[in-house]
Amino acid sequence: MTVDIVQFAIILVIMTGLVMVLGKWMARLFTSPAHSFLERGTYRVLGVDPSEKMSWKRYGMVLVLSNAAMMLLGYVLLRVQQYLPGDALERASQTPDLAFNTAASFITNTNWQAYSGESSLSNFSQMAVITFLMSVSATTGVAAAGGFIRGLSRRSTGDIGNYWVDFTRVLYRLLLPLCFVMALVYVWQGMPQTLSADAVVATLEGAKQQIIMGPVASFETIKHIGTNGGGFFGMNAAHPFENPTPLTNTLHMLSMLLIPSALTYTFGSMIMRRRQGWAFFGAFVVMFVGFLALIYNAEHSGNPMLTPLGVDQTQSALQGGGNMEGKELRFGVAQSSMFAAVTTAATTGSVDSMHDSYTPMGGFVPLAQMMLNNVFGGDGVGLINLVTYAILTVFLVGMMIGRTPEFLGKKVEAREMKYVMIAVLAHPLSILGFTAIACLVPATMESLANLGPHGFSEVLYAYTSGTANNGSAFAGLNANTPFFNTTIGLAMLVGRYFTLLPMLAVAGVMAAKNSIPASAGTLSTATPLFTGLLVFIVLIVGGLTFLPALALGPIVEHLLLLTGQTF
Repeated sequence: MTVDIVQFAIILVIMTGLVMVLGKWMARLFTSPAHSFLERGTYRVLGVDPSEKMSWKRYGMVLVLSNAAMMLLGYVLLRVQQYLPGDALERASQTPDLAFNTAASFITNTNWQAYSGESSLSNFSQMAVITFLMSVSATTGVAAAGGFIRGLSRRSTGDIGNYWVDFTRVLYRLLLPLCFVMALVYVWQGMPQTLSADAVVATLEGAKQQIIMGPVASFETIKHIGTNGGGFFGMNAAHPFENPTPLTNTLHMLSMLLIPSALTYTFGSMIMRRRQGWAFFGAFVVMFVGFLALIYNAEHSGNPMLTPLGVDQTQSALQGGGNMEGKELRFGVAQSSMFAAVTTAATTGSVDSMHDSYTPMGGFVPLAQMMLNNVFGGDGVGLINLVTYAILTVFLVGMMIGRTPEFLGKKVEAREMKYVMIAVLAHPLSILGFTAIACLVPATMESLANLGPHGFSEVLYAYTSGTANNGSAFAGLNANTPFFNTTIGLAMLVGRYFTLLPMLAVAGVMAAKNSIPASAGTLSTATPLFTGLLVFIVLIVGGLTFLPALALGPIVEHLLLLTGQTF
């Protein structure tokens, strides 16, 4: 166990060191007045004016319309895949409902897959649709965070920047350079990077075996750095081509945490309050470490139903110990638990183990982190979600002490709180609403491999994953049906835009306000006390909202397991 904890600590220390390096770079990216030659050429091709000052409404409209156009392009390509040249395996086009689900999934940074990558998509579709949408969805999230932070940092102005400038710079100056370097590292570690669709090899028995291949290394870089999560192969990051070594497994985790954690430093730099950025970083870390401890303890303790059978589940020099069902021996309980905690904290959805095989409390952690959706969170949106709860925290504290709440030197009034509550409530309404509908549809039973509490957990996980723009799954659910493809696709769109747009509105409203001087009654939001209050509000509001659903799923499963019953 000591070795496992040391592994966790090393990853978190490296992440913390990268926060300042990348955070400074992103702050410069969002504040530099100069445009590169490549950026100016892109503006001319797109026909946009980089000097245009956009209000939050204009900024949000451009974001949504451009995303809609790219989603439509992806949908069309998936529908005509079988007619496009270059696929030696002649894979069929996706059905209308599956193509809608896939296009919605990847444009919203969800990357939920109701299909198996190697059997459903050609190399052209993997690059022109999936990798393309993963790139622009991550770019959209980080660009939105830039506009959001800029709005909070400004005084008495009606604009929050230019979306096209933010988008272009994030793509050219941040994601492409990071992904290019990481792809070289991944190729060095053994990931394929080829345009060949497959290779036929002779096995040790002399038989012929077809091995699917493709541009995997480039796919994996944006998959993790962009907090996307879709798998080139159905096994996702458990596949040796996607995750060949312990080093790549560690780099995957660091990549997922890289931008969400560094944005806290960017936030502090842009608003000229570095301590505020560190306070938010502290809130992220406190919540993450708590959930990591919970999932690791649950998986390391093993399955109590095996103990009466005399099964040895203790960790030793000869075995990893703990609950190894659904996990790779080469990663073990520690790396698998860490990966599961990271991928659902950063709402990536990449998996190197089967979440459906985790113990009830082990499965509770991915569900809970996705429901909260601000334990680091996805690229850009994670920080925005945390600030949502920060504003809610100052509002509640202000009401308790009888003062008008203030955040970053500005009064928080009724208009902003309405937008905040839309963002806060959209998430549970989507998850609980769609889950309730699914439970009433008779066809849902046909998609379930488990009919007890765990079956409910599988349905709840699907809509939680979709709404949280995560993409991982309790894979006992067959979600490739018209009903699930459509409703989960809608949940993805709600989770992305009905939380993002209201907070852009908050940034626009705050940008137009004048600053007010701090007084003796002003609650400082850059102290350990506020960090503690923020974590408390996140857990209490999220916990009370989702407790009934969790009680019907993982909590009941845990109680049944303790009493030696199946679920």
